[in-house]
Amino acid sequence: MPVAVIQSLDHEGRGIARVDGKAVFIEGALPGETVEYEVHRSRPTYEQAHTVRVLRASAQRVAPRCPHYGVCGGCSMQHLDATAQAAVKQRVLEDALWHVGRVRPGIVHAAIHGPAWAYRDRARLTVRLVPSKGGVLVGFHQRRSSYVADMQTCPVLPVHVSAMLPALHELIAGLSIPDRVPQVEIALGDGLTVLVFRHLLPFSATDEKRLAAFADAHGVQVWQQPGGPDSARSLWPKDASGLAYTLPEFGLRMDFHPTDFTQVNVHINRLLIRRALQLLDPRPGERVADLFCGLGNFSLPIARRGAEVVGVEGSEAMVRRAADNAKRNGLARRTRFYAANLFETTEDSLAALGPLDKLLIDPPREGAIAVVKALSPQQRPARIVYVSCNPATLARDAAVLVHEKGYVLSGAGIANMFPQTSHVESVAVFDHVGAQAANAPGV
Repeated sequence: MPVAVIQSLDHEGRGIARVDGKAVFIEGALPGETVEYEVHRSRPTYEQAHTVRVLRASAQRVAPRCPHYGVCGGCSMQHLDATAQAAVKQRVLEDALWHVGRVRPGIVHAAIHGPAWAYRDRARLTVRLVPSKGGVLVGFHQRRSSYVADMQTCPVLPVHVSAMLPALHELIAGLSIPDRVPQVEIALGDGLTVLVFRHLLPFSATDEKRLAAFADAHGVQVWQQPGGPDSARSLWPKDASGLAYTLPEFGLRMDFHPTDFTQVNVHINRLLIRRALQLLDPRPGERVADLFCGLGNFSLPIARRGAEVVGVEGSEAMVRRAADNAKRNGLARRTRFYAANLFETTEDSLAALGPLDKLLIDPPREGAIAVVKALSPQQRPARIVYVSCNPATLARDAAVLVHEKGYVLSGAGIANMFPQTSHVESVAVFDHVGAQAANAPGV
């Protein structure tokens, strides 16, 4: 069995070693450790492997809490102390900014921390009927596989959701169409838990009674989704109240649909909004654009600070949700929301938004390359705050902003939105060299 000394971690949380001139990426290994490993993929310049035995352990190694760890692909870093996880992610961010974008932040902001366990207010569980494995399987995908990990518990889900997983297995197994329920989406709001059952054939009357009984027994709402996300509707109770999350610091209540995109971690989301607004520093009389605005997660806090906000989002349904949230929170006069494909942004479409003092960008993993390339001398906000869920695309876009558009990267830091995983959420602030904006606050 080959042995290696681990030098560092990669962006997926794998240990990196060099053996016989090859880079070896080893799952379950930590920097400074000596491990025995087994290769499961070999290429001329690198190998992928997993740890078989730890010969010398890191002081930062901890015992994984989840019994499914190592099989389930939902988490990859439970063997590393939670505080150390954030430090690793900060290095991943800084490495990406330099190696991809050739930029370094003027200030490295302190990492944003929150609960390490029971933090996931959203999850999408895959369902498979596999008679050879005992029947219905419910869980996240297995690591390096399209198979489903049969989860009986999950410590990153809220405690009451984790506790109902065995009953959820039994419920689906007892339906008339257990092989036609491919997914259960879980969404939590203030005081409410919704389970959305995706189904490819209609439920029978008996199925509906079973689902209603499950909802009553576990104190949840059960929704059914026969088609796309817009087809989701409440099955029980019939008069289901809506989901919402609150932003107490801004006096806001954000209503949402169970299949809408919202941040997975409500605790970190609140802190992330605080950090973003500290950096953006919106002021009364300023005009700010929030691109990829969703249901107004950043737009409404910015408006609450007195600025006029233009929100743009690709989904018309989310644009309507944002406008409704603005109205309910008394911010309709300070906000305007539009639907547009921001991946096709041009100088003209950006100019059509009108003059902008500042800009907030919160794109999906693909980043916002069209947006940053469309910035022109006529439309160049003094400050840009960029919230990212992918360090590589943030770094790519930062290179355009810094090397082509006249901005400096004033600061950047991570928010540990997904503890126990290698996912890196971050926020960066860019100031235009020629603008009279104040320096980015040192948060």
